[in-house]
Formats: sequence, structure tokens, C-alpha cells
Amino acid sequence: MRFMHIRTRFAPSPTGFIHLGNLRSALYPWAFARHNKGDFILRIEDTDLERSSQEAVDVIIEGMAWLGLDLDEGPIYQMQRIDRYREVVKQMLDSGLAYPCYMSEEELNKLRDQQMANKEKPRYNGLWRPELGKTLPPVPEGVSPVIRFKNPIGGSVIWNDAVKGQIEISNDELDDLVIARPDGTPTYNFCVVVDDLDMNITHVIRGDDHVNNTPRQINIMKALGGVPPIYAHLPTVLNGAGEKMSKRNGAMSVRDYQKAGYLPEAILNYLARLGWSHGDAEVFTKEQFVDWFDLESLGRSPAQHNPEKLLWLNHQYIQNADSSALAAATKPFALEIGIDTESGPDFIQVVSLLKDRANTLIEIAEGAKLFYSPAPSLTLEQIKENIPEAVIPALKDLVEALELAESTKEAYAASFKQILSKHQIKMPALAMPVRYALFATTQTPAIDSVLVVLGKEAAIQRLSKVIH
Repeated sequence: MRFMHIRTRFAPSPTGFIHLGNLRSALYPWAFARHNKGDFILRIEDTDLERSSQEAVDVIIEGMAWLGLDLDEGPIYQMQRIDRYREVVKQMLDSGLAYPCYMSEEELNKLRDQQMANKEKPRYNGLWRPELGKTLPPVPEGVSPVIRFKNPIGGSVIWNDAVKGQIEISNDELDDLVIARPDGTPTYNFCVVVDDLDMNITHVIRGDDHVNNTPRQINIMKALGGVPPIYAHLPTVLNGAGEKMSKRNGAMSVRDYQKAGYLPEAILNYLARLGWSHGDAEVFTKEQFVDWFDLESLGRSPAQHNPEKLLWLNHQYIQNADSSALAAATKPFALEIGIDTESGPDFIQVVSLLKDRANTLIEIAEGAKLFYSPAPSLTLEQIKENIPEAVIPALKDLVEALELAESTKEAYAASFKQILSKHQIKMPALAMPVRYALFATTQTPAIDSVLVVLGKEAAIQRLSKVIH
């Protein structure tokens, strides 16, 4: 291992929306730090004052906490480090690593238009770059300059990307980057380098939309005497239409998934598989993921978002969840649709009964309505339509059998078996009318389990109303 102590970071811009693709860029550096007993840092890159908001920061922090991505340091806000950036800009000016440039926006645009017309790559031409023996233009009055970094001339920037392999970019492709605006505020690529240096970041694991920034950041870092971290650029996450995942393309935010009744464990498992794999493992715990994670297993191809796969995973986690914990997670959804979980059957029992069929917590809450709604007031017409006269004798015998039975699933199942045998009828012929008498619907979980949860007394009361 190149570095003794691993330090990674997640550095989002708080400009609104955080979707699953963004969170994957937090999950992998978190897992890498945890696997290597290192540190994971949250850095909020909020220098874009017009678009940044505290609400967006809150969503990022809430989303990470919901997934259990704990921090060792942070959140650290770039805007609180402005003095540090200005100090480094001054050092770079003093040591000749940077210089003031007085080219106006209009001049720059005109230069770029001319270059494009000549089929050249649009780039700053180094007009104000000081060189030995070069005479600079006279400084215009009343103009505040930008500060540009003196990018090396000639040679290449080469790095071995942990995902993409060796990447080489010619320095001739890079112009002199603006590191500070006319009002003195630092620019993104410059702040990132100062932060990574000051925070001793050893590994930068981020989306491959940052690949073009990397050679600039490496050059600035080396100029400042730093050792570039190891970079791992993750392939894009695409939606079903093959477009980059974004709000515009219909991506859901983290809060949307919470509101839709997804479990954080399922989301984390799903995100882990969007660009990483461990053999054929599909369902695994957070602890297993951390234990297995390494950069060598990251995929090179774009990952495809698959909502059906995510829903399937959520079902797996719901099905295998501890019923008590699942009930606690479901309770807010139940309260939202008017269920008083304190008045009626034991909510943990209800959740335990429903979880095998449910894909989301909302589905469990919806299913729980049956057990917390008043006994149905069935009309004679409804009874006639749904409870055949021929089955009434069997229902009467069932009520008697239930009264004598123990309040267990096995005892209720035995009661049904006894009545089916006595009346020579099939289970659906008895179970469907029982379901309708209990809930005014024929769609319920297994009837013996339903009786346990509803309770013998309530069940007998409801059945008695349709047999007299």
C-alpha cells in the first residue's frame, strides 16, 4: 500500500438534488476507508454561491446518515476556508507559480471565436503570462485581474487510474487555468487541490465526469509540492434510456426513496452493485460489503439503473428483516394513512404476517389497514353475493370449532381441516367466505395466520354476523 493511513472524501456541491448516482460517489470512498481502517471526510464544495443552499446540504447529510455512511471528519465547508485559499494564491503569485491576467471576458470570447473559426481548440493564449525576455502589455486602468496558474509547457500529465488504467494528457492541451476570479474568490479546481493537500487525501474516488479536471489538479498539486492522490474515476450511472442519471432524466432523490418505503440497507446493497461486484453475490450486508470492497473490483463500464432490481432487493430485505425493527420502520407510514397502531392487534404481529408479500414499507402499511379498520357492515345483498347459502352450515361449525381451539396458527389450521372433512368441501370454498365475512375482501394472507393476528374473539364476532 502506497500510503500508511488511507484518507478518502466525498465532496458534493450543494446545488439541490442528490440522486443514487451521487450517493454511489459517497459509498465507495466510505467503504474503501472503512475496509482499510482509514478516515472518511465529507467536504461541502459550496463556492458556487448562487446555486448552493443549506437545504441541499441538509439533504446530503440526511441521505448519508440514512444509509449509515458515518463520517470521521466534516462536514467541512469550502466557504469557511476562503482565507486559506487566498493565502495559497498569494504564495503562488509570490513564487511565480501564478500571475495576474487582465484579458477581459469580451477579449477572451473574441479569441475563442477566432480559434474555432480556424478549427483550433479554444484556449487562453498566454498573453499575460510572464516569460523571460517577454514584454507584457500595459496594465489597463480600473480592471481587476483574474489569477492564472502557470501550467507547465511541454511534456504530459500521466496517472495510473485505479479504474481506467493509465491516462496521459499532453500539457499542450491545457491552458493556464484561472484559480481566482476578479473579486478574489477561488475557483473549483484550485480549491479542490488545496483541500486535498491540507486534508492529506490519499485516494480520490469520484465520477468520471471529473477526468478532465484531473490533469489540471495534478499539475497544481505538484507545483505546490504535494504528492497527487491515487485517482479512481467511476463510470457514469445511466437510466433506462441510456442517458446519464439526473433529475432532468427522471432520477429520484434520496428523500423520494425514503418516502416510497425503501429500506436503507436495500439501497446501500443496490448502490454497491452499481459498478462493483464480488463474485455472484447479489444480497449482502453492509459489513460484508466493507470486508469485500477493493478498488480492483470496480467495473469499467457504465452502470445501468434498474428500478425493478432495486424493488426486488427491497423485497428481499423486508422479507428477511427482524419484525420488530420492521414494525418500527413501518409505523410512520401507517400513521400517515390513518392507522392507530396502538388500537387493535399487535402491530409487530401484523407486520410479520404481511412482510413476505410486500415490496415496500408503504405496501405493508396499506396491508395493515385490514386489521385496524372497523368490522365491515355487510348488507344482505353483499352476504348473498359473496357467502353462498350452502356454506353457512360449515361456517357455523367453524365458529364452534374456533371457540374450542387454542389461539395458535396450528390449532386454527386443524379446525379448518376438520370442517373441510366434515362437509366434504375444498379450502377455497370455506376460506373465501371467511375472508369476506372478516374484512369484506377475499384478498388476505393465509387465513390461519390472519385469525391469529386479528384475534379469536374479533374473528368469531365478525363470522357470527353472517351466519345468523
